[in-house]
Order: sequence, then structure tokens, then C-alpha cells
Amino acid sequence: MKTKLGVKNCLYPLPTTLVGAMVEGKPAFNTMAHVGIMDFVSVSLGMNKMHYTLKGIKANGVFSINIPTEEMVTLTDYCGLVSGRDVDKGTLFEIFYGDLKTAPMIQKCSINMECKLIQSVDFPKHEVLIGEITETYCDEAVLTNGVVDFAKVKPILFVMNDRSYWKLGGRMGQAWKIGKEFKS
Repeated sequence: MKTKLGVKNCLYPLPTTLVGAMVEGKPAFNTMAHVGIMDFVSVSLGMNKMHYTLKGIKANGVFSINIPTEEMVTLTDYCGLVSGRDVDKGTLFEIFYGDLKTAPMIQKCSINMECKLIQSVDFPKHEVLIGEITETYCDEAVLTNGVVDFAKVKPILFVMNDRSYWKLGGRMGQAWKIGKEFKS
């Protein structure tokens, strides 16, 4: 038997990220889980209009997506609790810049993506930002045979339904292969 939940988005868990942008000449970061895949080189951010980092993304047309590790959960959550208007979050991290020169990235995060803003879609309380990934940086320690190994990354997963953080489980099988067993 199924229970009606009302209008609930249950596309969780999602990876928790730290989105970076330059705001008034300083690096700013916002904790976000509403980050999506548009295609192989494009991403989307569902960002509340009140977020300080949004100002920098719109002004500069670039941003970064940084994937923090489980060990960064306290600092990552803190970045979502305070506004960049009140706290200089750029001082919380060792920062580096890549090819775009103006998208601040966090050295301690295992994966960093530099993005150019290509479109913004206005909603009443949020903006959906669509960005093109221009480069991805990754710690060699989280690669297995040249491919990102998410068991090594240990990303922080977020679930809105009970507002909690989760850990990644294990690998179940090979995509586009395991289903072939059903054909047999």
C-alpha cells in the first residue's frame, strides 16, 4: 500500500557542494545541494535569490562547484548557516584559481569544477543558473585508473525530507551491463 505525501520532491540524496564566486573582490562560498546535471558539460544551480554568492555569479559570469568530503561536514554546514554579507567565508579555506582566473575553488575539496554562466531562469524566490563546465580539477588520491572513485572522494550527501547529511554506500553494479542479466 502507498501513502500519499503531498507535493514532495524525493530526488534525494544529492551531493552537497560549496559553490564559489567572487563578490566585491572577495571569494564567497555557499553550501548547496540543489545542483544538477544538464548534460555532460552543463550543470544547474537552484539558488535562492537572497544568497550573497548569487550576486557574484551574476556580476562575473563565472562560478565554481566544489565537492567537500565527509571530514568537511561541520565547516560545510557552517557555510550554509551564515551569510557572506556577515562572514568572510573566503578566509575559511585555502583557495586556488584555474583557467577562468575569477572562480575561487577550495583546495581541500577533492573535486572542483570551473563554470561559465550561460543562462539564468527567474523563479519567484529562486534563480536557476545554468553553467558550462570549462575545467574540472581533481586530487590524484581519489582517482582509480584515471577515473574519479567516489568511494575515495567520500562526498557529503544531503536529504531535504529530514534535513540530514548522509554517507555514500557501496557500488551495486556496472551501468548498461547489469541489466543484460535480465535478458538472459
